[in-house]
Amino acid sequence: MTEREIDRYWQTVVNTIRDGLMIVDERGVIVSVNDALERVTGYSRNELIGQNCTKLNCDVCDQIRRHDGHQWCSLFAGKQVKARQCVIVRKDGRPMHALKNACLLHDDHGDMIGAVETITDITELIEKENQIAAYERQLRSDDGFCGIIGTSPAMQQVFELVSNAAHSDAPVIILGDSGTGKELVAQAIHALGTRKDQPFVKVNCAAFTESLLESELFGHVKGAYTGAYRQRAGRFENADGGGIFLDEIGDLPLPTQVKLLRVLEDKIVERVGDNTPIPVDVRIISATNRNLQELIQQGVFREDLYFRINVIPIHLPPLKERREDIPLLAEFFFHKIALKNRKPIHAISNDAMAYLMDYAWPGNVRELKSAFEYAFVTCQGNMIRPHHLPPTIFNNRRKSSVSSDRRAINREEIKRIELIEALEETEGNQSKAADLLGVSRVTIWNRMRRYGVQYKKTIETGENTPAGDTATEANDNSARHKFIGD
Repeated sequence: MTEREIDRYWQTVVNTIRDGLMIVDERGVIVSVNDALERVTGYSRNELIGQNCTKLNCDVCDQIRRHDGHQWCSLFAGKQVKARQCVIVRKDGRPMHALKNACLLHDDHGDMIGAVETITDITELIEKENQIAAYERQLRSDDGFCGIIGTSPAMQQVFELVSNAAHSDAPVIILGDSGTGKELVAQAIHALGTRKDQPFVKVNCAAFTESLLESELFGHVKGAYTGAYRQRAGRFENADGGGIFLDEIGDLPLPTQVKLLRVLEDKIVERVGDNTPIPVDVRIISATNRNLQELIQQGVFREDLYFRINVIPIHLPPLKERREDIPLLAEFFFHKIALKNRKPIHAISNDAMAYLMDYAWPGNVRELKSAFEYAFVTCQGNMIRPHHLPPTIFNNRRKSSVSSDRRAINREEIKRIELIEALEETEGNQSKAADLLGVSRVTIWNRMRRYGVQYKKTIETGENTPAGDTATEANDNSARHKFIGD
């Protein structure tokens, strides 16, 4: 290939490069760019060529102004730019994290005639690094105890009891309503104990029929029942040397209770269909949301088993009895879901938090987490507000705080509130409000007409200054936004 042919195809080669590339003259004026630079910055060639390279608003550009007007950039003073991380502002105003390389260009006589610069978009990489850092901050949170969030006196007592129980091999029973975090407490006891490096096996006693549950817990031999084509070790054998968590133990059938009692007393199991004793060394942690003493009176739970598993009882308080933990839990679930969801939602409004504090939470912590999962689906702005919460929470607060003759908020009113919030956030820019709500600009215009919403920006000077969209803002003036029909 001749030099002329190389020159002919050089533009094709440059435009094949995935990194943005631009060439500037000795004054810093852009004289050439490739396709990739247009793509990553959002500017077209016509918008860049002939402009000073400061148009990209790079945050690390080191400018040197001399009296003679030459060598405006430190690069032209001989300072190398190699793999330097920076932030460039795209045409749409969004920041772009980039990796920059630059070097000088000289003519045949060695005189400097300009510079070439490459820009690599690393925004996605930076976002992933930030996400990892957020996960690490979450793991280092001082408000948690082995993954359990709470600073209330009630939870501090639970944490102290968990720490003490972890250093014992005695059976533990965790009592509490559904959704209070019984499994997390069981995991914490095992993780803090001497058996932490051994297996920790979990079984939901309510998830199996009586025959299947016995097989799951104690195993079976080949031919023990229809479908038992081979022998199988049970959960107790799998947990040997470690611990087993029996969730919903109040639903354990009476025949299985008898076999469990023998495991506790003799530390042996017998597989279904066999009478050969198998020794096991397992620490038993159980949990239930039922009243076992009432079950004993009803004759569906053995009293002797109750006393064997009720050596160290731990009572978990319902969420309504530790309301001071609600803001902590709310922030925890908000950030956790935000990391997964990656929607541009940045905060919980004070009004929404008031709704959370006022609710009774029959589903406890699990229901609170579900409420935020719902809110992240319904919220189209950058802040979770009351009407983004599940109807059971939102309507509950309204019923308790407004007169009964006021109608419940309907879908149209919610749309109207979202419209006002979007316009307020974008300072009346209908295109940006449309992007925020995920609708077209025509839809925004139609909704403004339908709901009688008009956006006006006025300027207050402390005097009788005329107000309006065309008013000029003076020093120390404050802008005030008003919604007609709000």
